[in-house]
Amino acid sequence: MSIEKLDMKSPDLVNQNFDKLASLFPNCVTESAEGKAIDFDLLKQELSHAVVDGTKERYRLEWPGKKVAIVTANLPTTKTLRPVREDSVDFDTTENIYIEGDNLEVLKLLQESYLGKIKMIYIDPPYNTGKDFVYKDNFSKDRHEEFLESGQKDEYNQRLMANPETAGRYHSDWLTMMYPRLKLARNLLTQNGVTFISIDENENHNLRKVCDEVFGESNFVADIIWQKKTGSSDAKHIATITEYIIVYARNIDLLEFNQDEEAHDNSRYRYKDEHFEQRGPYYTDNLDRGTLGYHETLDYGVTTPDGRKAFPNGRTNQFNDGWRWKWSKSKLDWGIKNDFIELQESPSKQCGWSVYYKIYLNVDNEGNPKKRSSPYKNIIQGILNTHASTEAKELFDRTGIFSNPKPTELINRLLQFSTDENDIILDFFSGSATSAHSVLKVNAIDGLNRKYIHIQLPEKTDESSDAYKAGYKNICEIGKERIRRAAKKIKAEKLEKAQKDGLFADFTDEQDYGFRVYRLDSSNMQDVYYRPQDYQQSQLDAFADNIKPDRTPDDLLTQILLDWGLPLSLKISSVEISGKKVYQVAENSLYACFDSGIDEDFAKEIAKDSPLRVVFRDNGFKNDTAKVNVRQLLKQLSPETEMKVI
Repeated sequence: MSIEKLDMKSPDLVNQNFDKLASLFPNCVTESAEGKAIDFDLLKQELSHAVVDGTKERYRLEWPGKKVAIVTANLPTTKTLRPVREDSVDFDTTENIYIEGDNLEVLKLLQESYLGKIKMIYIDPPYNTGKDFVYKDNFSKDRHEEFLESGQKDEYNQRLMANPETAGRYHSDWLTMMYPRLKLARNLLTQNGVTFISIDENENHNLRKVCDEVFGESNFVADIIWQKKTGSSDAKHIATITEYIIVYARNIDLLEFNQDEEAHDNSRYRYKDEHFEQRGPYYTDNLDRGTLGYHETLDYGVTTPDGRKAFPNGRTNQFNDGWRWKWSKSKLDWGIKNDFIELQESPSKQCGWSVYYKIYLNVDNEGNPKKRSSPYKNIIQGILNTHASTEAKELFDRTGIFSNPKPTELINRLLQFSTDENDIILDFFSGSATSAHSVLKVNAIDGLNRKYIHIQLPEKTDESSDAYKAGYKNICEIGKERIRRAAKKIKAEKLEKAQKDGLFADFTDEQDYGFRVYRLDSSNMQDVYYRPQDYQQSQLDAFADNIKPDRTPDDLLTQILLDWGLPLSLKISSVEISGKKVYQVAENSLYACFDSGIDEDFAKEIAKDSPLRVVFRDNGFKNDTAKVNVRQLLKQLSPETEMKVI
């Protein structure tokens, strides 16, 4: 009896897209020499109301390499992530993730585990200035190159290439780098998720067009202008003191930003109702007006506390002087009954009273929750890039460690109005880990439990740089150390505040300051697992164990989480059952045992806990009979348990 094996590779997006098209347009499925295919000519006709005759002009962004970028995004990967416990903080309990490696490959690996789970993406990608670099993606490698790539290095021991302005593909190479990453990242967003992308004027216009295609033009939210500096410059024509943050929603109809409670005019909303706190603060306005056009039905008497009648303009009777009430008589009665009307004595009025209606912050004048316009503007001022240098000095006692980072205040603002409790924030151009620092700071302010996933290529630091001289050999080392130092600083500041406030005795700090480090690497499986056609039968004895000899149980467990589509942040513990080590993920969500000698007695003990999933090594069973019996026992004793092997 065969047991289903884990694929141990990311989803094949080409096949998935084919299946989706086939379900929508079954008549467009045909056959070719390579097997099933889509008849694209027929598909074009299905998507047109007019007769399609040859190539037609269309509105879209094209560049040399676009088709390669699309293929690049869809190609599956056999790589995996390997945990690095020695670089991590609180590995077994933290929910924050830091991943070292090429972000394109990592985004592919996250497609199942984090599909539709990321609330906010913020990236600050390499700017195409002619001096910076773009990632070099080359997927036509032979086996030797693939071996070199396992360490994330090409034949020149680097993953970056210069993109000078004189290059014939100056814009194209940058777009080819960005497109597949954005395409994969969009899949990870929640339906109400949002993406923020920092960019300068060199590619702002092209990035907008790419995002229109990836996210949909209707999901464009704003192009925020950030004033990053003030003062003069040595610009020849016009000084550039701004950058941009392009904002796109996954589904703009579902996107809702948090309301800034400090954004309303406190001097205006200065009153509060103790009995109606959910309505929020309020201010009052006159119920009568002389500029709205007179209507006799809106000129009626309002009974005052002393029994008199108040008419518009403070009159004591009905009279057409152009004034009238804003509300009808029936609505006024509703307003009085529900405490939306306020009468105040006014000696200057003939009737002695003025009639006001309350305007609440949170509800409208029908008592319904108010759909307020956003208090946020598409310009950010007062946060300068020099603030980032100050932050670096506070953490590292020197400047120059970070290269052109963003200030945490800038990211803080985005986090505060777009994220909430337990939301996950993804930054796949992590750099110096500004986003992680910001998440820690904002969580410390409002007490929420936001979580982050950071991805960064371990790009080497320049040997002449301050960072290299300080001992940081690549950017990942800088980012990880920044998170450690920022966490320590924030933790100390919270404790100090508690002591000053006299709360030290009862103070408990439950904030998550840790992070799990993972490193992109080649698969845990032997090459023959993926390319058996490359080997002769006489060679197969060398691969009696299909797992590479240098891989640990932690490595295997991580690849299982990815293959089964489970988040990398789940709590991990281990127990001993019948003398064998068993990894428990999120209590009974997954049991994994990589020891040998798995037999029926062990299966009976495992079944008592009724795990949802259980994984063993393919060669970990006592014998072939035990392999079959273990599967059958689990089916009988724990029918909800799904069993697989690697």
